[in-house]
Amino acid sequence: MNKRCCQDMQRAITLDCTQHKDIYSCPDVLVSYIPKFDEYGLIIHDGGSASTEINYCPWCGKKLPESKRDEWFEELEKLGFDEPSEQEIPVEFNSDAWYRNT
Repeated sequence: MNKRCCQDMQRAITLDCTQHKDIYSCPDVLVSYIPKFDEYGLIIHDGGSASTEINYCPWCGKKLPESKRDEWFEELEKLGFDEPSEQEIPVEFNSDAWYRNT
């Protein structure tokens, strides 16, 4: 598990709710973390799963890791995947394993 910058950030990305099935439907969860991109964002609670990327922790001010979103697409393209959302990609690309194991 990735160590968070502070306890407030850990709480902010954790779904601890019995009424909602995911972070995007729970109004109490304000920050998303996408492991495969190593990316944090403020959730836009509009009924979807949108968020806007953040670069610093809203609580402690620490710089967050650079998003690996572009690298994710680049690595998959090198492997011949040009439409990863419509193709069966290697399982390690569904998590942080693709960059942690290199």
